[in-house]
Amino acid sequence: MRRVFADSLYWIALSHPRHQHHAAALKLSLTLRQGVIVTTDEVLSEFVTALRHTRQLRSIAALQADGVMANPSILMLPQTRQTFLAGLTLHKARPDKEYSLTDCISMQAMRAEGISEIPTHDNHSAQEGFAVLL
Repeated sequence: MRRVFADSLYWIALSHPRHQHHAAALKLSLTLRQGVIVTTDEVLSEFVTALRHTRQLRSIAALQADGVMANPSILMLPQTRQTFLAGLTLHKARPDKEYSLTDCISMQAMRAEGISEIPTHDNHSAQEGFAVLL
């Protein structure tokens, strides 16, 4: 079964109809229904934070986050001290990159879960050798 890792950019593109990658994310989401989407608490935190600027976006983000957490075909990896430290280790090992800590936590989660595909348009994942799907 296909497993992909969803980062905050994927959730933002799905949730925001005016996002430049909205149509591509919607189309991709249809193909991912037969597989498993993996994401993390840290990613959802970043997603909700990114859509904080208006009441409408805040409401959309909260509803989307609830939907993600309730969806049985989405595997939610919990935030732990270990995930933080793993991400921080990668962050410190890449001083020449502009990776966020959440990017690093996500990449470490992908490696731990054996996932190579990520429905994003973020080139940071590609720099680490992951297949970028948007």
